[in-house]
Amino acid sequence: MGLENGESSMKEPLLLHHAKKTRSLKVVFLTTFVAVLGSYEFGSCMGYSAPVQSAITKELHLSIAEFSVFGSILNVGAMIGAITSGRIADFMGRKGAMRISSGFSITGWIAIYFSKGALLLDIGRLLCGYGIGIFAYVVPIYVGEIVPKDVLGGLAALNQLMIVIGASTTFVVGTALEWRILALAGIIPCLIQLLGLNFICESPRWLAKVGSEKEFYSALKRLHGDDEDAVSHEANEIQDYLETLEHQSNATMLDLFQTRYMHSIIIGVGLMMFQQFGGINGIYSFSSSKIAIIAFASIQIPITAVSAFLVDNCGRKPLLLASSTGTFLGCFIAAISFLMKEHNLLQQWVPLLVLSGLLIFVGSFAIGMGAVPWVLLSEIFPINVKGAAGSLVNLEHWFGAWAVSYTFNFLMDWSPSGITILIHHKNNVHFWCIQEFGQLLLFLSTKLCQKLKEEPWKKYKLPSILQVHNFYHFQIKLFN
Repeated sequence: MGLENGESSMKEPLLLHHAKKTRSLKVVFLTTFVAVLGSYEFGSCMGYSAPVQSAITKELHLSIAEFSVFGSILNVGAMIGAITSGRIADFMGRKGAMRISSGFSITGWIAIYFSKGALLLDIGRLLCGYGIGIFAYVVPIYVGEIVPKDVLGGLAALNQLMIVIGASTTFVVGTALEWRILALAGIIPCLIQLLGLNFICESPRWLAKVGSEKEFYSALKRLHGDDEDAVSHEANEIQDYLETLEHQSNATMLDLFQTRYMHSIIIGVGLMMFQQFGGINGIYSFSSSKIAIIAFASIQIPITAVSAFLVDNCGRKPLLLASSTGTFLGCFIAAISFLMKEHNLLQQWVPLLVLSGLLIFVGSFAIGMGAVPWVLLSEIFPINVKGAAGSLVNLEHWFGAWAVSYTFNFLMDWSPSGITILIHHKNNVHFWCIQEFGQLLLFLSTKLCQKLKEEPWKKYKLPSILQVHNFYHFQIKLFN
């Protein structure tokens, strides 16, 4: 009898601790959901131009150059947002930055709705771009500062999942809605987020940094519930972090090019360059075929959801390797299909090969190269350079997105011999370019991943410029 009472008394604290942790995780999940509505808005803005291309071009009488500006100026606004996002988030707080971002996005969508010509259309798109440029910085930062470490990888990948859901939803809904109504639909996640921000707490790390001690402990209690041990542990950890930060001078952009930071910078900038110059934004921005749009949407969401689970269970390196291999294979299949088209080989198989190649490319991108680089960026940079390095990498990311999305339509117009039945005027020149980037991506990412460990302080050795040059020109000779 006494033994049973002893066991019961031991189980009660464990059950109570489990119940407290469950309640605190519910608060964390709800808070994270409100934050990643910004990521959903990000995806909506990115996916808007593809399904409305023909309707806007026809109604507003836009030329290819004018619509290319409309499609790509989003990234120009995002570059400006990326440059200013760090200061806004530090001055206004994480919630304040999200409010500002939602405000710019709403204003941009309204401008697009009332557009009668290219000018107001571009202004609206630029404002949306500025909004998502701030979202791209502040949402991962906020999630990383409120989420427990044991679920951080999965919830950090939720950022990318919501981007994909936003883009995919806009893709599919855009095939049925008129373009002005679709613009109004883009306001909905911003309004929900603005409402939700009133019910979630500010980042405890930011509150501690600005000296708001009372609000700091209140935020920790909301996130951890009645678990005093967790609150105390988190408070001590944040105070240690801030003390460490005080003893280190904040780095400027020029400081990033010092030898001690060079390895982390090369990996961060390199992964973002590979992510963008693989051509993903060209496919996202201008895929106007309904079949292709629905196919892309249906494959992206489940694969990105799987990636959110695998990023903590399989590690970063295997996902990058698998993703790089898959994007290479998808590009290669698409390139071969256009080669077959030009030489009149197996014409009945060409449409299926194009679709298969693109789906493999999009699916492979979603499982690794889409989300993992963002997760790594929060892990590889030393504390004192995170702000400057984050701004640099974000700027490079948006510049790559702009370069790809702006030149895509010109490449289509230059060589419109692609398979128009699946993706409107996708051209062989563009896919050969994507294929070469895909092969270079595979080679360099493999070299990076051979040295890339889960611990961010490890040193990395990159392939030499000569190796890259020889590999690239070997591929050109092989396929020419």
